[in-house]
Amino acid sequence: MSVIDKSHHTNKGLEIHPIAGRIGAEISGIRLSADLDTSTVHEIRQALLRHKVIFFRGQNHLDDEGQESFARLLGNPVAHPTVPTKQNTDYVLELDSAHGGRANSWHTDVTFVDAYPQIATLRAVVIPSAGGDTVWANTAAAYQSLPPELRDLADRLWALHSNEYDYARNHNNVSSEDEKRYREVFTSTLYETEHPVVRVHPETGERTLVLGHFFKKFLGLSSSDSAHLFSILQGYITQLENTVRWHWSVGDVAIWDNRATQHYAINDYGDQHRVVRRITIDGDVPVSIDGRRSVTRKKATNLLNKA
Repeated sequence: MSVIDKSHHTNKGLEIHPIAGRIGAEISGIRLSADLDTSTVHEIRQALLRHKVIFFRGQNHLDDEGQESFARLLGNPVAHPTVPTKQNTDYVLELDSAHGGRANSWHTDVTFVDAYPQIATLRAVVIPSAGGDTVWANTAAAYQSLPPELRDLADRLWALHSNEYDYARNHNNVSSEDEKRYREVFTSTLYETEHPVVRVHPETGERTLVLGHFFKKFLGLSSSDSAHLFSILQGYITQLENTVRWHWSVGDVAIWDNRATQHYAINDYGDQHRVVRRITIDGDVPVSIDGRRSVTRKKATNLLNKA
């Protein structure tokens, strides 16, 4: 298992400080904006590919428009397929703890579609005085840590992902308001997509595990067998050695490679208020190690929400 290098400076004067041994780095010496030159953006992308999630403190100058403008430097922003964007924005998804925005389960964003986002940017707007951290896991390191026999099995597996899943089971302390919002908004359109459990990263060539809470079952296996095997493979992803935990301050920005990570927003702050705003960058269709591509099998209006 590779270990991340010590802190270093880039040729653009950025200071990169690794946080954990296998994932995560804080970058200082930069003011995020749409005015960054192409070489600086390249340095940011290279750090992202290497460290999987990167953090920037004190970006308090960013507002919604500034976050959108900066995000465009990383690729083509894309709105969430079912949840409406924040008012007066094109792509901002607001996660407000007062309105159901507590994603406290391990997931990779939007894997219920085929070309799920490649990158996400998250900006801290309101942060509790204690609690509300986010944890990320390195799914490439998790794949490398699998025993050879289990790795060979994972290489051959495909799985069904859907936004129609057991919300209450996958989230702790679910309120009736959160569950109602999930049914009426998040599943307004139902998706089912088949992904390889192991995808080849299009830029690094690494093999990463595609699982998380949108997983429904392994193709060719029963629901019971799928649940047991999922627990084993998912357990390798969330081993503490493969994770990094970020303690937010207002104005912080996190950027992660959604093709090589999962994350978990810790719901330990009670009735304190927490607001973060996310913009995702359009992704690519995953490719398995034998060259097959993910495919969306179902996209349909949820008629139950129309009743």
